[in-house]
Amino acid sequence: MKEIKNALRLDKKIVCYIPATIGPASAADNSSQVNRAGEMLSGLFGGATIQPGRGCWLSDSSGLVTEETTLVYAFTDPASLEKKIDSVIDFMEALKIEMRQEAVSLEIDGVLYIF
Repeated sequence: MKEIKNALRLDKKIVCYIPATIGPASAADNSSQVNRAGEMLSGLFGGATIQPGRGCWLSDSSGLVTEETTLVYAFTDPASLEKKIDSVIDFMEALKIEMRQEAVSLEIDGVLYIF
């Protein structure tokens, strides 16, 4: 690819999937968690994008769960990702507990990690 002059290259993408349920299947307002994820990624990487999504998964206790998941993502460079990834993982692990989830998902460069 041609070099783009006077541009900052951020070739690493990190996506936090924010559930819209408390527990496996009780619909909830996730705006507080979405805002905190946006603030966290912006603080770590300089900015974030919030995008609505709709997802589904099979719960061990509730069967098929369909929800209005929110994706909060940021782009960064490899060194920053390596240096700051632990903060993102800590956030996702705390989110799992706070929202009483069976699992939460974090995507890095197209690879999904389920906690």
